[in-house]
Amino acid sequence: MTDRQKHIDQLFTAELQFRLASAARVATTMKLQPLDLPMEWTHGKHRVTYEEVALRQDQADFAARHLQRSATYLMAVAMKDAVRAVVPDPKNSIDSNVRAAYQIARLIRNAFAHAPFSPVWSIDPDCRNVIFSIPDVVTLDTTNLHGVAFDWRHYGGPLAMFRLCRFVRVHILKDDVTPRKVVPIPKERYLQQGDLIL
Repeated sequence: MTDRQKHIDQLFTAELQFRLASAARVATTMKLQPLDLPMEWTHGKHRVTYEEVALRQDQADFAARHLQRSATYLMAVAMKDAVRAVVPDPKNSIDSNVRAAYQIARLIRNAFAHAPFSPVWSIDPDCRNVIFSIPDVVTLDTTNLHGVAFDWRHYGGPLAMFRLCRFVRVHILKDDVTPRKVVPIPKERYLQQGDLIL
């Protein structure tokens, strides 16, 4: 397997994790996600009982929200590494889309890596007061962001990261995309706007 293919596979895995975390969040919020865990769980020399690991519904809602957020940031980590693997000096690439993809992924990764539960923007001096943009995918305006608490509105949120991850995989790493297989229609139909699920 080539290094390029390894990164394509990792990007797709990150996308799948984001999709699964998003499905788990909807299911948990709508109280359709079973919260069952084993009555006894052993792994290696460790053992826990159901009482130790069981979740209440409010805990599951909270955890599902953070699971989706973590999956979003994992995409940023995978994107940063993938772009660096196939583009020499992506920070100074002549292709503005490559440069934007790399910098957005890197800056989001940095904010998350240093404080995963309460990320803060740490913008390098040469990236301050700059707009990184890939049309119809994602935009990050770094003006006055250094030291500011991370907010999805700064870059467009989880769906912008999902689109960026696909952009990196397809347009920068040149993944050969095949048509999707038919997926089953859901039993329940939901609409989601931001964090509101209907």
